[in-house]
Amino acid sequence: MAAAPLRILSFSTLYPNPGQPVHGVFVENRLRHLAASGGVDLRVVAPVPWIPPGMSGFGAWARYAQAPACEERYGLRVWHPRFPAIPKVGMVPAPLLLYAWTRRLVRRLAEEADFDLIDAHYFYPDGVAAALIARELGKPLVITARGTDVNLIPAHALPRKQIQWAARHAAGLITVCEALKRALVDLGVADDKVQVLRNGVDLDLFRPQDRNAARAALGVSGRVLLSVGLLIERKGHGLVIDALRELPGFTLLIVGGGPDGAALEARALAAGVADRVRLLGETPHARLPPIYAAADALVLASSREGWANVLLEAMACGTPVIATDVWGAKEAVTTPEAGTLIGARSAAGIAEGVRRLFSSLPDRAATRRHAERFSWDETTRGQRSLFGALLTTRKAVHP
Repeated sequence: MAAAPLRILSFSTLYPNPGQPVHGVFVENRLRHLAASGGVDLRVVAPVPWIPPGMSGFGAWARYAQAPACEERYGLRVWHPRFPAIPKVGMVPAPLLLYAWTRRLVRRLAEEADFDLIDAHYFYPDGVAAALIARELGKPLVITARGTDVNLIPAHALPRKQIQWAARHAAGLITVCEALKRALVDLGVADDKVQVLRNGVDLDLFRPQDRNAARAALGVSGRVLLSVGLLIERKGHGLVIDALRELPGFTLLIVGGGPDGAALEARALAAGVADRVRLLGETPHARLPPIYAAADALVLASSREGWANVLLEAMACGTPVIATDVWGAKEAVTTPEAGTLIGARSAAGIAEGVRRLFSSLPDRAATRRHAERFSWDETTRGQRSLFGALLTTRKAVHP
């Protein structure tokens, strides 16, 4: 007789939808690979903010309105219940609002086809709301911490207390890098309750490309740098633009959408490098590999990152990286073949890192081999092992 499938309900506001195709794609990728490993019945609840009447046509709000109530993505059923989100002033009540507006859907799904555990991604407000739901339904809960949720939000007293409460009530905790595990331990979480399961990279999608064709398609030549991420200050695109003043002969491509696009164009103009900076806009995940291939190096100048997926994506395409030494970066960039880390998050520090890397560029095949150490297989095995152990313990306690 075949073993019963592992029945999981995943819960996260970090999940793609038709209006936000790259939002939380790293969560979707992890769940896709878990489902593909077989013997898993996985459903996803991915809430999105409720749009007040008359606001759906304005700016970013329109994107939320495009999310359907339910959809199928890569064979996974995904529900998008609405919840009220109050910009800037809603941090403290956010978990309770998220819980109150999603609990009925989760309860209905449990009645239709019961699940074994809840798998929440992002600690705040998602993990706290999931902890409330798990307590109500009597289900074990696993929460994955991914970055800002434990390296920034706990600086606020009330959210910190909510995060600590959710951590105590979770059966297991996951972080995407060792540095985030240390942050949870500093919040009072027991070391042996936290497992590090790093994000992987899709080695079939992100692979070496025909560089000549990729560069011709983008119309670039010479030395090319690439910066990928939301167009916000934290990602440091502006610092890379400033660094170009010290890097004659280099072109910079910037991929991403966000509020700072016009400001970055103005910054390039003021720095006198506008002719060497191109903003390519938000780009679907599947169209990134040739852009990585066209670049000689990726520059990630973030002020903080849990686990920067773009580092692995670039390296899997054979492109070495230059990254600020923050959080999980040092766990991804561990060899000269991967690239180099920079200590000073400044234009001068970035320029120095670029010069250091280009003084001895690694072989692109060696960079690819480094990335091959980070497939999703190990992460999937780790999830299955953790979930299985938690359910075995639960059955022993509640036969």
